[in-house]
Order: sequence, then structure tokens, then C-alpha cells
Amino acid sequence: MAKLIFGMNVSLDGFVDHDHPDFMPDEALFRFFIEMTRGIAGSIYGRKLYELMQYWDGDEPGWSPAEREFAGAWQAQPKWVVSRTLTEVGPNATLISGDVEAAVRRVKDEVQGDVDVGGTVLAQWLGERGLLDEVHMYLRPVVLGKGRPMFVGPRPKMRLLGSERVGGDVVWLRYGVG
Repeated sequence: MAKLIFGMNVSLDGFVDHDHPDFMPDEALFRFFIEMTRGIAGSIYGRKLYELMQYWDGDEPGWSPAEREFAGAWQAQPKWVVSRTLTEVGPNATLISGDVEAAVRRVKDEVQGDVDVGGTVLAQWLGERGLLDEVHMYLRPVVLGKGRPMFVGPRPKMRLLGSERVGGDVVWLRYGVG
């Protein structure tokens, strides 16, 4: 049975912003993300985050060796994309557009290992249905003051499972849900 884990970079004031320059990972954090991506059984994405992450399906000539390594790890993992508007998804991805809850429950029942959940709206929706097992926050020493909050609705009941410093200034917080 899969464990569904919602994880995001988050500012000290609770916002996620993929474009903010202070959210760019240092070398140690990027290495951490490469190894994490290699170790998961797959990812379930909402449309917006999937479209952002599709960048890694490419092969950019200016990529560093670490970026190529991440792209290879990301391309190798299965992905499920929840969307009512997309009609197709990229390689190694499955579109979920009908009964989302049933499809996610199938993934949870049939896949072994950790499955990353990407997208704040999707995570909220899954949490309301009791489908999230953990929340991981990569706490960044940045105050944004505005933007998309990590939790788009009520926060799930969580209990701290652990914390660890990653790279120069990030704290990885792991919470169990429920």
C-alpha cells in the first residue's frame, strides 16, 4: 500500500512560491531532492504543478550534471495527473479526469512505497477525504507576505514525526496526518 505524502517548499509565513528566487535550492538541497525523487514510487500532481514540472521532461543544453540527474530521476517515475482540462499528459504519466477519489484509492492500494502529492488544491481535496498520510514542509528562511498558502483550506490534524536540517538553511519538517 502506498503512503501519500504532500510536500512543498514553504516560507516562514506559510506561502509557496515556485518562482521566488530565495526558493532556489542550494547544492545540498538539490541533491536531497534528487535522492528523494529516486526513492519514491511515483507522484500525483494537480494540473498547475504538473505543467510546471514538465520542464524536467526535456533535455536542456545548459543543464548542469545535477539537473540532468534530477531530470532522469523525474522522467523514470510514474506520474498521475489530476485535471479536468488536460486531454493528454507527457511520458510516463497517466491522466486522471473522471472519478478522482476512486483513481487515487487505486494508486494507494496498488502501488508500494511513497507517492509524492504535488499541488496545494489537490492536497487539500485529498486531505478532506482522508487520503493523505503525511505532510512534508521544506521550511525556507523567507517571508513572502503574500501568495498561495500551503494550505488552501483548513489544516489537517497533524503530529510531528521528525525534523532535519537540509542544506544550508532549510528545515525539513515531517508530519503524520490524522
